[in-house]
Amino acid sequence: QVQLVESGGGLVQAGDSLRLSCAASGGTFSSYTMAWFRQPPGKERDMVAAISWRGATTYYADSVKGRCTISRENAKNTVYLQMNSLKPEDTAVYFCAARRGVIRTTRDDFDNWGQGTQVTVSS
Repeated sequence: QVQLVESGGGLVQAGDSLRLSCAASGGTFSSYTMAWFRQPPGKERDMVAAISWRGATTYYADSVKGRCTISRENAKNTVYLQMNSLKPEDTAVYFCAARRGVIRTTRDDFDNWGQGTQVTVSS
């Protein structure tokens, strides 16, 4: 198991940028596919982006394509989510997740989760 701790959330205005970070410990970070999910108030937790263990493959939800970039630094055991041109509909709790194996896109495919970081975008 790997432990995950997110940071970087906050209150921003529409059009602003944020970079979320997720620090991992307790496992071989470079062997995990990493992902960001988000859960708006009263809604399901859905994937935002994912990145393979070497960073060669990425996946983005249609809602964030062109606005978000997922990246990782295996030497620092950290994965990032750069979010630009933020919209009020991006408001959610953002979770970092990890799994062994190839990229999958559903919540049930991931068995390691952080506690989440709140992102609030005001209009």
